[in-house]
Amino acid sequence: MAVTAEQVAQWMLDEVRNKGILHQEEATQYIASRFGESFLYVNDNGNLSIGKDVKKAFRKLHKGRAAWERDGFFWGWS
Repeated sequence: MAVTAEQVAQWMLDEVRNKGILHQEEATQYIASRFGESFLYVNDNGNLSIGKDVKKAFRKLHKGRAAWERDGFFWGWS
């Protein structure tokens, strides 16, 4: 069965909920190894980033309860 963006987003939500924080680098490494690189892309700065479809699903799931910390490159539970 194919993995969906929603399943990847659910993993992200579970991580933030359980640990209180999810670093971008940790997330991209785990997503690549567990779900596949199709859920990632290289952004304009040349960094590996989480796909827009996953981030959209993640926003829908967390409903504003997770915040992106731009300076630290992580999501935190708020």
